[in-house]
Amino acid sequence: MPNRRQFFIVAGAGFASAALARAVGAQQQQMPNMGAANVPMDEARYHPVRLPSRGGGTGPSMSDLQRDALEHRLHCQCGCTLDVFTCRTTDFSCQISPAMHKDVMALVAGGYSASEIINAFVGVYGERVLMEPEKRGFNLAGYLMPFVALGVGAALVVALLRRWHAPAAGEAPVASLPVEGTPDELKRLDSLVHRDDP
Repeated sequence: MPNRRQFFIVAGAGFASAALARAVGAQQQQMPNMGAANVPMDEARYHPVRLPSRGGGTGPSMSDLQRDALEHRLHCQCGCTLDVFTCRTTDFSCQISPAMHKDVMALVAGGYSASEIINAFVGVYGERVLMEPEKRGFNLAGYLMPFVALGVGAALVVALLRRWHAPAAGEAPVASLPVEGTPDELKRLDSLVHRDDP
């Protein structure tokens, strides 16, 4: 029969392998075209994001690095799980991410800030265009629930460990009984107890 440590090791390994298998299966379902070269993407998923130019000849509102960081916040709509920057620089069969990149570049050239560009994309695609939901309203539950679940789980484990180490309610300490006998009988009993016969 395994002890508690062996049980937790086996249970943890089983849980980790099940979670890994589930994550790999979910990723394969989300990316069915992975590994297929030159697979045409569904271009109906692309919707132009346009705002009127602010004019004034102020030039781009951000540097190329800032623009790339902004594209990391936008989810490519081709059906992959990547952001616009990563998709356009790694998946050369995608026609959606380059089109979204052109929209970002036009908005940057038009003098719009990062938050205004994000809002323009959300206005066209909805919040699904964001790589991570905004930290407000119901979305806060998604950010807080892992920590709440971790805290509840830790409290449950501590409670179980304390319960396992606590003495059972029915157990009472064994009291020693008084030994009655004459001094000669007690001496003889002591000699028998401490005798080293094999």
